[in-house]
Amino acid sequence: MKINRLAFLLIASIFLSCTQKAELGTKKNPIKMYFVPSMEAGKIITSGKEIADYLTDKTGYFFNVAVPTSYAAVIEAMGTDETDIAWLATFAYVLANEKFDAQVELMTVRKGLKQYKGQFVALADSDLKSLEDIEGKTIAYTDYASTSGYIYPSALLKKKNIKPGKEFKAGGHPQAILAVYQGTADVGCTYWSPEDENGIPQDARNAVLETYPDVLERVKIIGFTDWIPNDTVTFRKNFPAEMKEKIVNSLLEFAKSEKGKETLENLFNISDLVRATDTDYDIVRETLQTIGQDADSFIK
Repeated sequence: MKINRLAFLLIASIFLSCTQKAELGTKKNPIKMYFVPSMEAGKIITSGKEIADYLTDKTGYFFNVAVPTSYAAVIEAMGTDETDIAWLATFAYVLANEKFDAQVELMTVRKGLKQYKGQFVALADSDLKSLEDIEGKTIAYTDYASTSGYIYPSALLKKKNIKPGKEFKAGGHPQAILAVYQGTADVGCTYWSPEDENGIPQDARNAVLETYPDVLERVKIIGFTDWIPNDTVTFRKNFPAEMKEKIVNSLLEFAKSEKGKETLENLFNISDLVRATDTDYDIVRETLQTIGQDADSFIK
């Protein structure tokens, strides 16, 4: 009888040790940090790992970095605890908040601005000169959860009753620019930020400038959306508050360091990080209400 009881306790002990998760932030259960695939994934991973290494050094927590294949995959990961932290584009955050109560803690800053625009681009030698010329044309969006690459541009076209002939998802901002550059789309929709101090454009064309040095001459801007609040660093619901505060403070410190400035610039052309709250994104919700659609309706 005693032997049976001991065997039962041993089996129960083994079962519990197999099913219990290690403490969050340890090597056995690292904090998972996801990034949206708005740029080439390899470059994002390189910058993401540099951020993770810094955070490990400062907080003692361990991190895993990943770039899922779509914005929607990152959003859904926030609701299943598949990820703990996500560097979410603006609309992706609004949707993650609405669906899973994810909470923004930091907003990105670019060239001193906490907002940006979406842009419509076309070949410089084409007949397209304004948004009205998009009627019946083929348009390349980035991702259906991208604020500047789909949500705001498609909302603006709908508001103006302009109907493209065909549309497709290019997969990212550089890809939408290349769709126009290579002639597979008449129009592309991507992010836009003001020129830098040397007069060099900082919109999505700059992301392919090294590979396609004539892109600024061959691809022109034909229109803009309204201003959009910048993208976010977002935490899943119920992420431990004390851990969150340590990570947020470390990221703010990282953004001020020379290494941090270089890494964040390489990541998403970020020049700083500042604290943010959910109300900073009410303007996006109001824009959706203006055109009579809710967040879910934009996800295809």
